[in-house]
Amino acid sequence: MSPTTLPAGPDHGHVTFLGAGPGDPGLLTLRAVEALASADVLVGEHEVLDVVRAHARAGVAVLDTAAGSSADVFPAMGTPQLAVVDGSSKTAALPASRDAANLVMEAARGGKRVVRAVTGDPGLDTYAAGEMLACAAAGVPFEVVPGIASAVGVPAYAGVPLRDAQGADVRFVDARTASDRCWTEVGASDGTVVVSTTLDSVAAAAGELVSAGRKPDTPLTVTIGGTTTRQRTWTATLGSIAQTLKQAKVLPSPDGGRPVIAVVGERSSAAQRDQLSWFESKPLFGWKVLVPRTKEQAASLSDQLRSYGAVPHEVPTIAVEPPRTPQQMERAVKGLVTGRYEWIAFTSVNAVKAVREKFEEYGLDARAFAGIKVAAVGEQTAKALVAFGVKPDLVPSGEQSAAGLLEDWPPYDPVFDPIDRVFLPRADIATETLVAGLIELGWEVDDVTAYRTVRASPPPAETREAIKGGGFDAVLFTSSSTVRNLVGIAGKPHNVTVIACIGPATAKTAEEHGLRVDVMAPEPSVHKLAEALADFGLRRRAAALEAGDPVTRPSERRPGARRRRTTTT
Repeated sequence: MSPTTLPAGPDHGHVTFLGAGPGDPGLLTLRAVEALASADVLVGEHEVLDVVRAHARAGVAVLDTAAGSSADVFPAMGTPQLAVVDGSSKTAALPASRDAANLVMEAARGGKRVVRAVTGDPGLDTYAAGEMLACAAAGVPFEVVPGIASAVGVPAYAGVPLRDAQGADVRFVDARTASDRCWTEVGASDGTVVVSTTLDSVAAAAGELVSAGRKPDTPLTVTIGGTTTRQRTWTATLGSIAQTLKQAKVLPSPDGGRPVIAVVGERSSAAQRDQLSWFESKPLFGWKVLVPRTKEQAASLSDQLRSYGAVPHEVPTIAVEPPRTPQQMERAVKGLVTGRYEWIAFTSVNAVKAVREKFEEYGLDARAFAGIKVAAVGEQTAKALVAFGVKPDLVPSGEQSAAGLLEDWPPYDPVFDPIDRVFLPRADIATETLVAGLIELGWEVDDVTAYRTVRASPPPAETREAIKGGGFDAVLFTSSSTVRNLVGIAGKPHNVTVIACIGPATAKTAEEHGLRVDVMAPEPSVHKLAEALADFGLRRRAAALEAGDPVTRPSERRPGARRRRTTTT
């Protein structure tokens, strides 16, 4: 049995010291995900918790090691109570009087599976070794799940190789604890030096290396926010880095204490970074993109945007509610079971959900579709059907729309089709395109309202302000209703925001609302829309580089953008 899945009991807890990597959640190991899924208690710094929280199970107690008030979770006296509210995780700061090691051991003694998450790798963490020794001394069983060290992962994302074919030495230095002897040794070598420091201490570390014998013209790269969409890298020399950071207007700054990774040596040259900077050169790197869909609807689209370097932000503009009169839907589902229909056509994921819920209400499952042909308007709807246990017989081979579905739909043939009726569960505001087309092909259609679409509640004030104030770099409109509803619940996007529309009808609606349409999908598909936005970002980046201008995001063009810039992850 894996140590990460040891059963917990009154006398048997367990602690996993887990490396969360440099910041990109995608760099968590499979073993780390396994440990998080079985944890009862999750302990870590705020930044680390943001990386690992998504893989923890519902109901896990999440404890932030930052000192602060936590009276709602920890009583003033006695043993800490690990609170869970409404079945979801609750985060609390640890009291200043209790260090993380004591809390970890106390939870483990109570039979809890505890995950102590740290940035990078536990073996390189300043405090993890001490906490492990404390567990060992107290007889608390523990294990270590290694993570990617920041000193290795960040240069890889910055496009800075640490070794070449000649295999030069690589030295790692933590500037916060380095002794004079350490600086002297790395200064006397000619290998690559990877320095862990803070933004406001980079120039001091460069000065230490020059004093120890490194030439002032030795190349240097400095990366902040490594492996996240906040990543930014500067290339300079040991002698010029202070001036470079000053010209970039990042110092002096409240962010000066943020950790950075500096790589010193010939392998950090600007020429190599131009060729190897794969992460920061993504077409939508750092773009905050508004996706007016629910998280469930936007899952694959958001993943696609992240692959382009963007930071998707889902804002539902439409809420789905049951039909006002359910009798029509009830009769249709009963007709489905009794053989009334030859076909059932699903035009959205919501239609699949509505039928599935009605099936569950009647105690039915996917077997009720036996003998009935099933059509899906596109890939996402088809995936929802497969998840229900139904493989569609017909999905458009071309355009994923009602028109595309009609292109492939067979005409009614009384010889081969014993029944001439189609069940069409759909929204109350759906267009008549599919109904009219099926009738023209000779089919009878039971056009049934399976759900109603209503305008969603307004998003939080912070989101509304970002939409109107230019805090978003782009917004993807996937239908005319998303345009009308977003403007209705949140206001009109700022004129610096790139507007991307799924098709001509949606673009027309956007223009009617006073929006400038910058991007249009070549075909009505959300994934083609995301591709079109990525192509737009790529062309924009190439134009800036050709003109010798800095590569900036659209939101950075608005007045005061640098001062009011929001954090992305």
